[in-house]
Amino acid sequence: MLRFLSRVAFCSYRHLVFGYLKPFHRALKAMESIEMDSVSLKRPISSKDLSGDSVKRQKVSDNLFSTETSLKAQDVEPTSGIQNENALDRELTLEVPGEKNEEDFEKDELLDGETEEESPESFADMMKHGLTEIDVGITKFVSTHEGFSGILKERYSDFVVNEIGKEGKILHLNDVSVPADEEDPSEDIYSVLSPDDKKRLEDLQLFKNREDNVAIEVVEDTKEKRTLIHQAVKGLFPGIETKTEEREGKKYIIAYHAAGKKALSKVRSPTDPRKHSWPKARGSYCHFVLYKENKDTMDAINVLSKFLRIKPNIFSYMGTKDKRAITVQEIAVLKITAQRLAHLNKCLMNFKLGNFTYQKNPLKLGELQGNHFTVVLRNITGTSEQVVQAMTSLRDIGFINYYGMQRFGTTAVPTYQVGRAILQSNWNEMVDLILKPRPGAEKGYLVQCREEWAKTKDPEAALKKLPVKRCLEGQLLRGLAMYGLKNIVSAFGIIPRNNRLMYIHSYQSYVWNNMVSKRIEEFGLKVVPGDLVLKGDTAVQVEEGNVDNYTINDIVMPLPGFDVIYPKHKIAAAYEEILAADNLDIKNMRHRVKDYSLSGAYRKIVICPQDVSWEVVSYDDPKIPLVQTDLDKLEGKALPEYNKEGKYRALKMEFSLPPSTYATMAIREVLKMDTSIKNQTQLNTVWLR
Repeated sequence: MLRFLSRVAFCSYRHLVFGYLKPFHRALKAMESIEMDSVSLKRPISSKDLSGDSVKRQKVSDNLFSTETSLKAQDVEPTSGIQNENALDRELTLEVPGEKNEEDFEKDELLDGETEEESPESFADMMKHGLTEIDVGITKFVSTHEGFSGILKERYSDFVVNEIGKEGKILHLNDVSVPADEEDPSEDIYSVLSPDDKKRLEDLQLFKNREDNVAIEVVEDTKEKRTLIHQAVKGLFPGIETKTEEREGKKYIIAYHAAGKKALSKVRSPTDPRKHSWPKARGSYCHFVLYKENKDTMDAINVLSKFLRIKPNIFSYMGTKDKRAITVQEIAVLKITAQRLAHLNKCLMNFKLGNFTYQKNPLKLGELQGNHFTVVLRNITGTSEQVVQAMTSLRDIGFINYYGMQRFGTTAVPTYQVGRAILQSNWNEMVDLILKPRPGAEKGYLVQCREEWAKTKDPEAALKKLPVKRCLEGQLLRGLAMYGLKNIVSAFGIIPRNNRLMYIHSYQSYVWNNMVSKRIEEFGLKVVPGDLVLKGDTAVQVEEGNVDNYTINDIVMPLPGFDVIYPKHKIAAAYEEILAADNLDIKNMRHRVKDYSLSGAYRKIVICPQDVSWEVVSYDDPKIPLVQTDLDKLEGKALPEYNKEGKYRALKMEFSLPPSTYATMAIREVLKMDTSIKNQTQLNTVWLR
């Protein structure tokens, strides 16, 4: 019986499907204790073959925001395009009154309470109205080998991502020591806390008495002694605040949890630093390598910010990493010492911080050079010859650089349709697409909210049905309540800019995928006159006389916009036709709202991964780890012994990709499989425990 997915839930734009699955518990779990989920990539079989199979439906519940916002772009979300593709985000600014920025919503997120649990829904019901690859233009392969089956992400440790930093080196966590700094308090200060004090403070920090406090009597009452206790508590227990109180003639240091309700009215910011001054000779930003398991970047930063009691927006990074994986990336934070960051290693599970340095500048989106992937496909069916053919083709020819399924959402309303409505200035349709009821399973409160909207068109009434006001639907409804139905542009504008632009980028990606499939169908992998190549940041057309100077790996195709040129062959007409069918004019891609004016970009149509290697390993235990992580190496933990004559076989592959490319599309080329969850669900679903 085919295996596919277990414990899958709806995703926000930060929590994408195709193996990126929400765990049942809000607390982080150690890797070895987590029940494993899987994506089974099986060869297609007939409906007759499937009819006898039973499908177990495991129900799931979690604190999820919205299915409409499932917009995450790639297995590791791209942060910059090839060549000038990232110019899209740099150029656009929305000019509408009353726009709220992301800081407003970050504050809302801190102030909101826990979301309520909803009735669980089955994944099969959830996805039967979803998209397939054909729906978003993913139809071609460049290789000729025969495909085979394999299970992707049976364990999240089967998908390991290491950033490639600004210098072009693969980042690793290999040092958790704190750099010597005379300005940091000495480790000796922690001796002022008794073992009992430390135990009570640990319970406070780990949310066991979140609204309580711990009183530490100052036996020798001097200002110096009180200062030492304050420093010791804050240094050893990030997330804990302190104050001095006098009780019955005695001085006490009162420690309380920074996430308590009374503390939420005060959030530290770059303009409101802690009392101690930051040394002028020290770089303002502490850079560190973050190792995390089964947590996406934004969630990880939220955890760090809450423990450190700072705003999430003082962190910077070169790119976001998705949840269901082990990832290693560089993070920078403003005026937080390495010593304080290192203490988080003592209280956070599935995180590890290290390789600390102080630097003058933060990190920026677009600085990322790429990502290095270590991927395990378990229980493969391909012969050794098939594996060699598939991996050799991936190394030598590459794969079509499609935008992956994550780009287009997971529900019956594809995100590119919302983007199309925005570009058409069809604001009522845009609102309707986001808020209307839709087929398929969905969180109960979202169903009620959509039904209320369909019945009354009253944003305030619909908003009352949402316990989670910070979801995209909630933000839109709040904007509509604020500005009214006659000013949808401003209402939509309160949603963070990047979230709004993801809809438009989804439409561009939809067009690009379809055009690339048509170009491959027409001309195959040959370079033909009229194709486009990049000279620096400028696209030029290939002429008859210099066709032999280029390969398919040099050819780019444009994302539609006002500042791009199109191929000088029949694909140019195809661009015009697909846009005209959507009532859009290819010659007028400027929008009256500047944010939605598409300048366009160029993207290579075929990518050859770098540093490609692979091996086939045999094993018996499906839960045995097959990848040695940075944390394993740091702790001196070797891979367990496994039976080299085992009954299962796994393909372990490594490769590096540039930014804005999708590892799932490379894996698709190896397995020759439709990667859409809908397609896999139609084949069969077996829920694993």
